[in-house]
Amino acid sequence: MEIEALRSFVAFVDTGSFTRAAMQTYKTQSAVSMQMKRLEQELGKTLFVKEGRNLVLSTEGQRFGLYAKQLLQLHDETVTTIKQTQVGTQLHLGCPDDYAESVLPRIVALLHGQIKQLDLQITCASSQKLRIMLDSGQLDAAIVTRLPESDEGYLLQTSKGVWVSASGSNLSDADPLPIALFQKDCKFHIAALDGLMKQDRHYQLLACSSSAAALKAIVAKDLAISAMAECSVSAPLNIVDSETLPPLPVVAVALVISAKAYSPINAELAKQIARAYQGYLE
Repeated sequence: MEIEALRSFVAFVDTGSFTRAAMQTYKTQSAVSMQMKRLEQELGKTLFVKEGRNLVLSTEGQRFGLYAKQLLQLHDETVTTIKQTQVGTQLHLGCPDDYAESVLPRIVALLHGQIKQLDLQITCASSQKLRIMLDSGQLDAAIVTRLPESDEGYLLQTSKGVWVSASGSNLSDADPLPIALFQKDCKFHIAALDGLMKQDRHYQLLACSSSAAALKAIVAKDLAISAMAECSVSAPLNIVDSETLPPLPVVAVALVISAKAYSPINAELAKQIARAYQGYLE
């Protein structure tokens, strides 16, 4: 059933005239007459009867008129709604858990400022796993830890590694030293253990986790100290100021994008995001 035929029929119902129905629908009177004949053929009903010199709605025509108005209204509302609804842009972003509180919120704000109707899906995993997901096309972009001398991705910031403990803790002087670290693929895990071994410092590796929240909870309960990027440290943790603990490396945080052909974030947008992020830090 043609929508335009319904529109012409409803115009006749409202005006009672083929001439006015033709004017309202911007058609010729003969075109409207042809539409009405096709409607009658499709329905197998007579929609109009002669009353004197005029055509009026038959009983079936009056019944059909009620449904025709509803159909036309639903059609017009549907078209308007669909046209006004913008299709969202889906972006899959990866972020290490330790940057979820510090780096991630700013990146989220910047992405929403640059991409309208953004449907942002966030995956938290280690930098190493995020790189694998980028290479396989599962992610469009990722926030990762890289070495300062690396040119991978677009630099967001650098951050030195620090030892952290609970407020008022004396665990940094304990022997053996209780520590809780990120997993083995974390640069701070390797640097912390290597440094302690070079100092001949006894330690107890209490736990390893890819979750910053888990490590911070363990440290906050004064069960262990940990090593992480300074930009990841938040209350109630304190940075340990002790010369007895080995130094930790400086790392860079970068935004890396996927090389897949159809990605909502390209090199130019990634550069803009990185520059804007650095502006936050100035």
